[in-house]
Amino acid sequence: MPSEYAKSLGARLRAIRTQQGLSLHGVEEKSHGRWKAVVVGSYERGDRAVTVQKLAELADFYGVPMSELLPGGAAPTPLAPTPKLVIDLERMQQVPQEKAGPLSRYVATIQSQRGDYNGRVLSIRQEDLRSLAVIYDKSPSDLTEELINWGVLDAEARRAVDAF
Repeated sequence: MPSEYAKSLGARLRAIRTQQGLSLHGVEEKSHGRWKAVVVGSYERGDRAVTVQKLAELADFYGVPMSELLPGGAAPTPLAPTPKLVIDLERMQQVPQEKAGPLSRYVATIQSQRGDYNGRVLSIRQEDLRSLAVIYDKSPSDLTEELINWGVLDAEARRAVDAF
């Protein structure tokens, strides 16, 4: 029978995982098998004891301070969902090649890696925007403004850059 502490710790682990939009299988996939869904689930139910070392590694994996996982304090700090960065591929085709060339090549690489050829939109990560900013020799916020002006990114993308 799990102790109350183990149940509380498990609830904290589950809260952090769900705030990040991850299922148990999503954790396993994102960690490339480092964290098995069945193991994380047993930690969350309090059925399995978690060592301090494993807890520290989980905190690192989730990108949160270890104190956020420990019971006894306030509820975990809500993490606001990061706004999506969605490239409008149809609008990108209307941007002159001399401007959009690096973006087009980057997008083509992502599409190839994902096998995603819907042709209308492509979601990118914040890290992708950072990489593109380096390629364009601009700050992420300046590049975001330029892509918004081209009509390639929605104005909502500004919030994603603010989250950097």
